[in-house]
Amino acid sequence: MRSVPFLLLLIFFSGYTVGQVRLPRLIADNMVLQRDQPITIWGWAAPKEKVTVTFKNKSRSVVTGADGKWTIQLPAQTAGSGYEMILKGKNQIRLKNIAFGDVWLCNGQSNMVINMERVKERFPDDIASASYPDIRNFFIQTLTDLNAPQADFPNGEWKMANSKDVLSFGAVAYFFARDLHDQYKVPIGIINSSVGGTPIEAWISEDGYRDFADIQKVINQNKDTAYVQARKQNNLNNAPKPPKSTDFGQSEHWESEEYQPKGWRNFNIPGYWEDQGLKNLDGVVWFRREFEVPESWIGKPVKLYMGRIVDADQMFVNGKSIGNVTYQYPPRRYEIPAGLLKAGKNTFAIRVTNTAGKGGFVPDKPYFMTANDQQIDLKGTWQYKVGQVFPTMKIADPNNIPFAAQNQPASLYNAMIAPVLPMKLKGFLWYQGESNVDEPDAYNVLLPALINDRRRLWNDENLPFLLVQLPNFQDIDFTPAESNMALLREAQNQALTLKNTAVIVTLDLGEWNDIHPLNKKDIGKRLALSARNLAYGEKNIVHSGPTLKSQSIRGNKILLTFDNVADGIKSMDGEALRWFSMADDDQKFVWANAKIVGKDQIELSSESVKTPKYMRYAWQDNPEGINFYSSANLPASPFRTDGEQLDETKPWKGKKCAVVLTYDDALNVHLDNAVPALDSLSLKGSFYLTASSDAARNRIKDWRAAAANGHELGNHTVYHPCDATRPGMSWVKPEYDLSKYSLARIQDEIKMCNAFLKSIDGQSKRTFAFTCGHKKVAEGEFIQTLSDEFIAARAVRHEMHSIDEQNLMDIDCYAMSGETGEDLIELVKQAQQRGKLLVFLFHGVGGEHALNVSNEAHSKLLHYLKEHEKDIYIDTMRNVAEHIQNVKK
Repeated sequence: MRSVPFLLLLIFFSGYTVGQVRLPRLIADNMVLQRDQPITIWGWAAPKEKVTVTFKNKSRSVVTGADGKWTIQLPAQTAGSGYEMILKGKNQIRLKNIAFGDVWLCNGQSNMVINMERVKERFPDDIASASYPDIRNFFIQTLTDLNAPQADFPNGEWKMANSKDVLSFGAVAYFFARDLHDQYKVPIGIINSSVGGTPIEAWISEDGYRDFADIQKVINQNKDTAYVQARKQNNLNNAPKPPKSTDFGQSEHWESEEYQPKGWRNFNIPGYWEDQGLKNLDGVVWFRREFEVPESWIGKPVKLYMGRIVDADQMFVNGKSIGNVTYQYPPRRYEIPAGLLKAGKNTFAIRVTNTAGKGGFVPDKPYFMTANDQQIDLKGTWQYKVGQVFPTMKIADPNNIPFAAQNQPASLYNAMIAPVLPMKLKGFLWYQGESNVDEPDAYNVLLPALINDRRRLWNDENLPFLLVQLPNFQDIDFTPAESNMALLREAQNQALTLKNTAVIVTLDLGEWNDIHPLNKKDIGKRLALSARNLAYGEKNIVHSGPTLKSQSIRGNKILLTFDNVADGIKSMDGEALRWFSMADDDQKFVWANAKIVGKDQIELSSESVKTPKYMRYAWQDNPEGINFYSSANLPASPFRTDGEQLDETKPWKGKKCAVVLTYDDALNVHLDNAVPALDSLSLKGSFYLTASSDAARNRIKDWRAAAANGHELGNHTVYHPCDATRPGMSWVKPEYDLSKYSLARIQDEIKMCNAFLKSIDGQSKRTFAFTCGHKKVAEGEFIQTLSDEFIAARAVRHEMHSIDEQNLMDIDCYAMSGETGEDLIELVKQAQQRGKLLVFLFHGVGGEHALNVSNEAHSKLLHYLKEHEKDIYIDTMRNVAEHIQNVKK
């Protein structure tokens, strides 16, 4: 019987716990909520439980659904801090010190993670002066989920910027936030969701991959627990066996003061042992040296800096271990405890382990110890001895890529981005790319997919997206070279084709020997400049360095003209501009003499290039010492003219063929399927709207957004009349029988549709698409009477034509229905072989129309076009028509 009261008590407390109002980690003390926008407060409680939120003496209530979830909307608030909020259900929660300001989601890999503690030696004054209670940081710990988006984080808290807590703030994000706070005096919230060594694929949502069939397949595979476990087991089976520990240095205690060195050799620190007589050695190498320290240091803590060591190290002083680091990237900063040093000679020993590549001490890093404002240099001649040689480790299957959850598509989005979705944001910061350098071409597709995915998820196509371009890194190559890093930087620059984006150039802020450069302050400042322009409306702010506007060939010279030069181009150090190269048709690049010849122009020449055609700037992994800047002290980004070889005077701008993607009848699937697919690849389409259709009338905001993103809205008449006398036209309503139309009626309806379209996109130049391909009314053909209204008209006839054969008021197209992706691609290949214009006509894309192609087929076509963009001129009908006009002049 005693168990009955206990059971009742258990049931009572169990129900009480379930009934507790619970908040997500982001809704907490010290949080920052986005100002000037309606506010969402959300959480969980018992099913059908009433939850009340009280703020500024006003209460709002909601009853939870069957799933226990609840959401309450509060009105927009102006900037401010120090507010409280009370949430009440069966329990009560009081939130304190709430701020309203601007919230930025900071995202990427290790360079966005690196915190102020890591750069404290470089920026000690910034840390000491960090007293910004209205700059607040929420750091998200590394989490993955292969199955679905998550609703919350297991831990995390908002911290205010003070000299202690700021050490855990991401350095880039903090300096960015501080500049904005100083400028606008409003609270700034930083949500830092970043993981070192991760690819861009992991940060895009599953829905963001709707047009990536290969990646969707991977995501679906990863939802199979058995498959994932098998991959993980395969990791274990395929991993090289670690060598047994037979380190003579450990067994003989080479770190000991009593040890008498025998057979040790000289070694110069810093440096790599492969460069100092140890060929291809993977293993353990010990280093020893004696130092004398001033008597004034004795009994005091001493700081010791040993640069960076590849890969792992353990540091000993007078036989005692003072610390260790297990991988190569962190700076070696140790503290020698008070009392360990002694007057006279002190023995230092370092045990270094390296498993691949060069082992040793990275050059151009600090190597010293310090106390009492004095320093002792630790560089110079040490002695070394090999403690253990590792046998060559063999991987069972070198083609088997290890499985890591944090590198899988959507895995980090699910766990580290999805829980942020209810939060309103001011914009996004993105610092990532190092992990994608090996396959830079894919970044051309993945980056726009990420940007469009984020804006879709936050339901705001205008949210600013600011990304940090990869800095200079690796050895300096003093000859013109190919570079994957340059290709990835070029892909990052492609983000600028999307609206409200900025690329922050850091080509002067890197370090040749460190993938994690320390100067995060200037990166933050440049990000803040772009934010001020894009997010805060300061349109006069100069936030970009020079960008190439045009190239022209003048005899044996190339003349470059630039935008974004402020008051003019300058050499930052007063010397000749560096890192320009040029080539003729053979694309064998040589260094060019670069001469500033005007406010916005540079002239290139080279004695060895008589007929120049192409040029490149800073096309290296590490163009150390760039000096091409604007007068606003902002550097130019790397660029080249041999990538997109556009020649406006040649058919199809010098490419093999042209392709136009057109979509008829203003369908919902065009907005829901086609536009997102095009946007994900930065491709543009022409959408012919019938003004009376449901999707045309009811989704004007969406059409306006599509037009703003570069898609063409074309005229498809008001009511879509077709000739009912033609075979198969029995469906045409009598009132919309084109054969019964007068010339005046069709003219009026077409002009009405033009007015409707102009109210959406503001455009005057437009193209027309014949409805059902029919061209005649009762009096005959009508399009000639409207030639002033249009620059081109599209018919329906399965033919391709060269630029010379093209009749702009009767352009042919291929109407698609039921074709596979391979069928569509085959047409493109024919156009490539024949040098023709290929116009596709789609109605349904994934449904909604009797004439339909699947989303999969459409996606395959778009990916083929994107992958062959260098050979195919892909544009809207309007732009292609203007190109044809210009070439024919």
